[in-house]
Amino acid sequence: MKVLLDTHTFLWWINDDPQLSYEARQIITDGENILFLSAASGWEIAIKTGLGRLVLPADITSFLFEQLSINAISPLPVQMNHALHVYTLPDFHRDPFDRMLIAQAQVEGLPILTADRKFTSYQVEIIW
Repeated sequence: MKVLLDTHTFLWWINDDPQLSYEARQIITDGENILFLSAASGWEIAIKTGLGRLVLPADITSFLFEQLSINAISPLPVQMNHALHVYTLPDFHRDPFDRMLIAQAQVEGLPILTADRKFTSYQVEIIW
């Protein structure tokens, strides 16, 4: 299965946060699955780190790329068709990072691994 990780899912995974669901842990640890982290999540992490709302144990660039490698997570670039697809989304969720993840999931046909219930208002498969 191919799956897109929400930003919090990625952060909860690398921090072994107990909020991460059992099903999410199973999907992430199953080596048969192909995991993606959006460039939009990298952008969100960079902004939150810069604002002091998120503290990382090392330089953001080396830390993020190391975690992607260690956890066999592929970066998902934001393409023009992803960005333009955001225009078609109803305004159920105003967070620009989440809206990009929803657009990417719809365009790429990926389920999203997220605890965010606001995603359920969109035509996208949610796994939690």
